[in-house]
Amino acid sequence: MGIIGTGFMGGVHARSARLAGATIVGIAGSRPGKSQGPHPSADALIESGEIDLVHICTPNHLHAPLTLKALAAGVAVICEKPLATDAETAALMAARAAEAGLVATVPFVYRFHAMVREARHRVARGDVGRVSLVHGSYLQDWLLRPEDDNWRVDPELGGPSRTFADIGSHWCDLAEFVTGERIAAVSAQTGVVQRERAGHAPVLTEDVVTVQFRTTGGALGSVTTSQVSPGRKNRLFLEVSGTEQSLAFDQEEPEKLWVGQRSGSMALVRDPATLSPQALPYSPLPSGHAQGYHECFDAFVADSYAALRGEHRDGLPTFEDGARAALVCDAVLASAASGRWTEC
Repeated sequence: MGIIGTGFMGGVHARSARLAGATIVGIAGSRPGKSQGPHPSADALIESGEIDLVHICTPNHLHAPLTLKALAAGVAVICEKPLATDAETAALMAARAAEAGLVATVPFVYRFHAMVREARHRVARGDVGRVSLVHGSYLQDWLLRPEDDNWRVDPELGGPSRTFADIGSHWCDLAEFVTGERIAAVSAQTGVVQRERAGHAPVLTEDVVTVQFRTTGGALGSVTTSQVSPGRKNRLFLEVSGTEQSLAFDQEEPEKLWVGQRSGSMALVRDPATLSPQALPYSPLPSGHAQGYHECFDAFVADSYAALRGEHRDGLPTFEDGARAALVCDAVLASAASGRWTEC
């Protein structure tokens, strides 16, 4: 395997790759002089003939050119989200991967929490009845202050959307994954809270987004995303209500799944002894030994590598899912700009 990107996410990918048994033959930086190993650049690593798959963990504007180069070279790809900075390019990337017959996945890793798999199974089994409401939020505070800065703030590097492309994409993917329904149309608002940041004045990418939506199954929904909510570090919350039950998952308390009923409610705690067969493979530790983000990422990478060996893994997020997320993001931006409902 090869890795392109030497930041935080590059390190996360490298850890999971090693745990899955990969040999990492090179780590290339997104800029000259940051590479580690015998390959001086990302292009050299892709064209080396020494790798079966490349992990692309660069700023967003480089995802498409590096991915397309890898696919043309016959190299499978794990590419960070957002897959591209616009829906048209993301769809092109998905089409090229399909044409090449290559494994191409996107780390929507919250799918790999055991209790998310449990929730998905229960919805599919009919436990919640007909889904009527899907709502939640994804809140962070790491860009709260005007002195807080990151390459994602720059639309030339991160694309026209920041908060929704970065974390709203995770929430929408999770909502569609759990419910089995797609977001059909959106009505959105975006806001910039810190209008000037170090090196970025004025700020052009959004800090907060609110979205109303309806699903293909007729459910109503809403989601709020923010990177400026004090005290919220990485709070992804999803609740699905139906005619029989409600289910709620909080990523900051991933060992639990709340089950709500008219006659009483309960919190299910992750336990391999009681999980459904669909959730059990993602519960490698005994009950009481907390699992979290790293275990999700490990499972995602392991499943991607299994696909590379020709094995099927249910729920593996592919480039088609990445392109789907980009389509929803484009619809959110279009709706916010026009003030009208927009189909996705």
